[in-house]
Amino acid sequence: MAKKAKAYWKENLRYLFILLTIWFGVSFGAGILFKDVLDDIKIGGFKLGFWFAQQGSMYVFVILIFIYVRLMNKLDKKYGYDS
Repeated sequence: MAKKAKAYWKENLRYLFILLTIWFGVSFGAGILFKDVLDDIKIGGFKLGFWFAQQGSMYVFVILIFIYVRLMNKLDKKYGYDS
């Protein structure tokens, strides 16, 4: 049982690391590092770098939450923790 729980948490942490890395890349990368490059593109009259800094990273975070829920439901079934 302890080996199963350890494998479960290892996979869970791997999912967390991947999803948080994506969010960091979008929020920090697109909103700060690549802002000047993205500002050449406009969406709805706003520069794309500004859009990512203000709204894009929040949208991506919400999408990643839904992805995490789906991954965790599959993980729960895989290890028999679903009810």
